[in-house]
Amino acid sequence: MPYATANLTAELELFDNAKNWKSYWASIIRPYVRGRVLEVGAGSGGSTPFLAAAAAEWICLEPDPTLAARLHQKLDSGSLPPHCRLETSTLQNLPVDERFDAILYLDVLEHLPDHRGEAALAAQHLAPGGALIVLSPAHQFLFSPFDKAVGHHRRYSRSSLRAAIPDSLSLVKLVYLDSVGILLSLANRLILRSAAPSEASLRIWDGWVVPVSQRLDPLFGYSIGKSVLGIWRKPTA
Repeated sequence: MPYATANLTAELELFDNAKNWKSYWASIIRPYVRGRVLEVGAGSGGSTPFLAAAAAEWICLEPDPTLAARLHQKLDSGSLPPHCRLETSTLQNLPVDERFDAILYLDVLEHLPDHRGEAALAAQHLAPGGALIVLSPAHQFLFSPFDKAVGHHRRYSRSSLRAAIPDSLSLVKLVYLDSVGILLSLANRLILRSAAPSEASLRIWDGWVVPVSQRLDPLFGYSIGKSVLGIWRKPTA
């Protein structure tokens, strides 16, 4: 199933401008990114520059032809590092013996009907010691018309995300991010019920809310937030 719809394409274009947010979660993920990296559902490559420098080889896996074409343009123009390359495909179509030191699902797993099957397949493609990294929207009670519009099947709690990952992987980190932003999401869910954020609301969130969340999240023990981040590692034995 393609990871993108027309609404999702518009969402990706808008959230390309969320520099503070991407820098925030990238700072937590970066220590686990090394060697050969696979970014599943890379979209138009908006998140790739925030982490690609930490890898020796970066493969952008994107099955949607429209998004893949935009990503290809970025590669041709030099907007992405030269060690990045594009595969217009899905994980199911990769050679069974291909292995990666890190596999990333950055706001992707919630789009997939068979998320458990996808995670199990990702575990098979991890090299020993490799990391599976998942960033997704949190809390099903926040599911809104916006989630539906961009093709989300679900939002995750820490427990439901953990349940989607095979037991063969060892949990390293499972945290909530953006403790202040959850208030905005709750307002949208209960009051605004908007199917798409505006540029103005995104600027306020990324410019003002995210920096405050970045300071408060550690004080709350990363126990509150509108996004959930999980990192698992494949045993070396």
